[in-house]
Amino acid sequence: MQEQLKITPESFRPAKKSKDNEKITRPTIGYWSDVFRRLRQNKLAMLGLFIIIILLIMSFVGPILTKLDYAEQNFLKINTLPDNENWFGTDELGRDLFTRICYGIRYSLLIGILAALLDFIIGVSYGGIAGMASHRVDSIMMRIAEIVYSIPYMLIVILISVTFSSQQGASLLTLVIAMSITGWVPMALLVRGQVLQLKQTEYALASRSLGASPSYILKKHILPNTLGPILVNLTLTIPRAIFSEATLSFLSLGLQPPQPSLGVLANDGLAVMGIDLYYQIFFPALIISLIMFAFNVLGDGLRDALDPRLRK
Repeated sequence: MQEQLKITPESFRPAKKSKDNEKITRPTIGYWSDVFRRLRQNKLAMLGLFIIIILLIMSFVGPILTKLDYAEQNFLKINTLPDNENWFGTDELGRDLFTRICYGIRYSLLIGILAALLDFIIGVSYGGIAGMASHRVDSIMMRIAEIVYSIPYMLIVILISVTFSSQQGASLLTLVIAMSITGWVPMALLVRGQVLQLKQTEYALASRSLGASPSYILKKHILPNTLGPILVNLTLTIPRAIFSEATLSFLSLGLQPPQPSLGVLANDGLAVMGIDLYYQIFFPALIISLIMFAFNVLGDGLRDALDPRLRK
């Protein structure tokens, strides 16, 4: 006859966890913590972030240090070389070039960030709706996006700038709108592709089976999982907008003097470029190059950090 199982008070007590079990059940590092850790390990991306922070500080602190206005003229110091008072020298009207470059960084970064945010809002909304809609609606929306994207980017920007600019030149808002006419399409295509892929996952199908609406699934389940590629695309959109603004201002189609955009400063430096006045185009061109370099290496670093295949 088999022995009966004896039930004692000790039977209801939880078993003690051994040290080995504690090590196994210890929670692993979170996704975003791992992303930031790998981003910090990317020295080139950290260099780009450091350059962006320095330029931002320079754009706001520089004019305070010099105590000069970007439009203040001093005809006693026309085209002077860099010295202790004018760190980057002066231009053909005696204006301090360092102060004008600080304001130029401010204007250029503001235009780039606003254009990138507008592309983000339009692109995410359009791509999310197209990805969640029916096949016929998705096809129609994508054909519209392809028509818009087939127009050359710089051509439409120049056309809008010339059409809506006043005699004083294009305004900041006009430049931002002109850059966003076609700039939202790459973001929309990226978001649509991610939505089409993620809406077939188990958690999205489970939420749909429980009666959730497509907008709820898109906002709560799909868009949070596309945040990585969106951030990378957003980081790479900012330098493109800054370079477009600099190109338009260099062609006298963007901000006009005395507004000190980096493109305006490069155009002014080119007009008086010579052996002794090289600094007037060197410093604006250097700042534009640093901004482009910093945002591009930071975007590449974010792309590598957000890649799940590289996560350990």
